[in-house]
Amino acid sequence: MTRGQQPPQQRATKKTHSMDSLKGTLAKVVLLGLVDAFAVFVMITLFLGESWAILAIAAAVTLLVNWIYLRKGGLPAKYLAPGVFFLVIFQVFVVFYSGYIAFTNYGDGHNSSKEDAISAIQMTAQKRVPDSTAFKTAVLQKDGELFLLFTAPDGTVSVGSATEPLTTVTDATLDSTGKAASLPGFETLTFAQIVANQTDILSISVPASDDPAEGSLRTADGSTAYAFKPNMVYDSNTDTFTDTETGDTFTDNGEGAFANANGDRLATGWKINVGFDNFVRAFTDPNLRAPLLNVVAWTFTFAIASVILTFSLGLFLAITFNRDDLRGKKVYRVLMILPYAFPAFLSGLVWSGILNPQFGWLNQTLLGGAEIGWLTDPVLAKISVLVVNLWLGFPYMFLVCTGALQSLPTELDEAARVDGAGAWRVFRSIKLPLLLVSIAPLLIASFAFNFNNFNVIYMLTGGGPRFEDTTRDIGSTDILITLVYKVAFGQGTGRDYGLASALAIVIFLIVATVSAISFKQTKALEEVNR
Repeated sequence: MTRGQQPPQQRATKKTHSMDSLKGTLAKVVLLGLVDAFAVFVMITLFLGESWAILAIAAAVTLLVNWIYLRKGGLPAKYLAPGVFFLVIFQVFVVFYSGYIAFTNYGDGHNSSKEDAISAIQMTAQKRVPDSTAFKTAVLQKDGELFLLFTAPDGTVSVGSATEPLTTVTDATLDSTGKAASLPGFETLTFAQIVANQTDILSISVPASDDPAEGSLRTADGSTAYAFKPNMVYDSNTDTFTDTETGDTFTDNGEGAFANANGDRLATGWKINVGFDNFVRAFTDPNLRAPLLNVVAWTFTFAIASVILTFSLGLFLAITFNRDDLRGKKVYRVLMILPYAFPAFLSGLVWSGILNPQFGWLNQTLLGGAEIGWLTDPVLAKISVLVVNLWLGFPYMFLVCTGALQSLPTELDEAARVDGAGAWRVFRSIKLPLLLVSIAPLLIASFAFNFNNFNVIYMLTGGGPRFEDTTRDIGSTDILITLVYKVAFGQGTGRDYGLASALAIVIFLIVATVSAISFKQTKALEEVNR
């Protein structure tokens, strides 16, 4: 081998590294290209929708991602970028958006802009024009969407759907009566198909143009259509609606709705900022104030009692099955964690059937046919919820306490017994304080979990039995999270996302405060037991 010549093995190693580097570069280019392609698609959609702020953010994020992965060095950023991106999208954004919604009137009838509300009012207020011209109609289908093909008395043929305004066509095929029967690119529905899709066809309102004030065409039988026009006329100069039948005038009342002089509102409104009104309404609305206080009290009771009961039972079983001389303890431990292996929502449904007052297994089998309202009596329902949650939650505490007990030094136990301490004194003065040091954070987490334990409440009782002093669907076993769900998704009074978001912020503040205080106490406990 001449001087300066590399050994064959070293040359082979460099060649392998070079190939690996090339493959890695190609893979990075392909993956980054796919990400950029998706980003461009999203930005085009945002541009068409004129969402300028989000478009700017998307463009900035795309440039940042390309800079991170195309520059040399910065290896930690390359690994952290995906996690940070998804954290911002699915956690930070959700929290901030929920906070924003809490200060709006977003909900049923207030879920879009004022322009959309004006169009919706005109579309929903349409009535048949007296002595309207009859349009011969055929029902067509294209790409899964239903279209109506109209033939005017003067022979003009037009086509449209619920989403596409009327468009005049010239290549329709006419039948012997002069009615347009088919159109190239569309499938004409037979009488049997029209009957099968009757509900969908009757709901079609084909706009005459992009202006809702010009009305629409509708059919009641799939063969003849008539003109409809809104009886609510909008005047853009005065920003008012006028009912042509009654003469009532509806103006913008400043609360995201049109209202007349008597305070009567049109059903469709728009989203506006309302400040702290949702928070004020949560504690001043007569239908919400008293139930809310009861729900808050029960939420704390449920969360604290669940933690105490599950921890107590789990610790007792962990100590019981931690004895070295106990035979078959592995089998017992497996049996103890079986409730933890089943989905909570499924267990809630099973227990709901077991505790049913009329035909439940508990009343019919064990209690000889007695009708005890385990889920219909307010007090018994709360007890039932706690018992079921104890059955679901003690396996977790059993596992945690078993692991903590096995990690304790056996010398402490032996030294205490040599000094004459009994079993109870050893547990109270040595084992329990040492257990709490390691388990206290988990107890705090368990409190936060039970504070928002939606599954067991909703699947077992649905929050009932219902309170009688409110028009809302709020019951004795409702906790704050089930109340938020009912407010948000219209259980009784329609969807009210603004109020639900305000209540969610209240939950966050309560849990955050309790957790902060608890963690401070946990730190003090660690210092005492050092």
